[in-house]
Amino acid sequence: MPEFTMVDAVGAALAHEMARDPRVVVLGEDVGAVGGVFRATDGLLERFGPDRVIDTPLAEGLIAGMAIGMAAEGLRPVAEIQFTGFLMPALDQLANHASRLRNRTRGRLTCPMVLRSPCSGGIGALEHHSESPEAMLAHVPGLSVVVPSTPADAYRLLLAAIRDPDPVVVLEPTVLYRATREEFDDDGVDAPLGRAVLRRMGDRLTLVGWGSVMPALIASADELALEGVLADVLDMRSVAPLDREALLESVGRTGRCVIVHEAPLTAGFGAEIAAILADRGVWSLLAPIRRVCGYDTVMPLARLERSYIPDAERVLHASREVLSYS
Repeated sequence: MPEFTMVDAVGAALAHEMARDPRVVVLGEDVGAVGGVFRATDGLLERFGPDRVIDTPLAEGLIAGMAIGMAAEGLRPVAEIQFTGFLMPALDQLANHASRLRNRTRGRLTCPMVLRSPCSGGIGALEHHSESPEAMLAHVPGLSVVVPSTPADAYRLLLAAIRDPDPVVVLEPTVLYRATREEFDDDGVDAPLGRAVLRRMGDRLTLVGWGSVMPALIASADELALEGVLADVLDMRSVAPLDREALLESVGRTGRCVIVHEAPLTAGFGAEIAAILADRGVWSLLAPIRRVCGYDTVMPLARLERSYIPDAERVLHASREVLSYS
């Protein structure tokens, strides 16, 4: 069975769908001749040609707008925004057109497009290269938003996104692109959008996260296990749609919850998860909910980046705090 890094898995998913479905096209800055700045699209131009692997100008609004037009006319475009910090010019197209096309045309047209983008920090990049905008995107009705944390999930969620009849944003944590290798078959099997997965199972505490923070959650759960505390580690994978049932089931068993994400604390998506638990799971809670997040400031440059990003030490501190309630 072959081994894949996350960036390999993204390329494998794109190649699989392009070979299977001639409607699938890839477009974005440097996706063709360069093969993408992280090499996610490496080799696709040589294999599928310039009609299906399209290098675009540095114009994110144009990239998203082209993808919407292609999707409306029957193609299945996969657009790349080189870094999520440059997503803002494309937000007009996503929020006002891609997400509304089905509703606006009363179902006559759909928008089966994917917008992928490297996200989050951890690589010491420049400003605008380390954002985590999942909460903002999840607030747009009609958009699905997924954030994989493993190579297999990157492969299977991207396949599902390409096959979905409506627009999907896939945020790929840059720091995880080459962090691990995972064995799985390049078999074209997708993973349903909106389904969380339990990475660890316990009965005392639920650690909830997605994307770049998952290694810190797993490390924290392993450390707690050495102390005799077994924790659920729930990888949401998708923030829109959100697997509310998996969340409520886990916290219903454990009674305690720590929510972790890299985006700033205020109005981060962890607040929505906490609100769901307060609304529908409050009678299961044995302790206050804690959030471990980025700070309400711009992601710092390389020297201070690690002080901003939630790590296992911060997760463990919050975990021990909620465990202290009897």
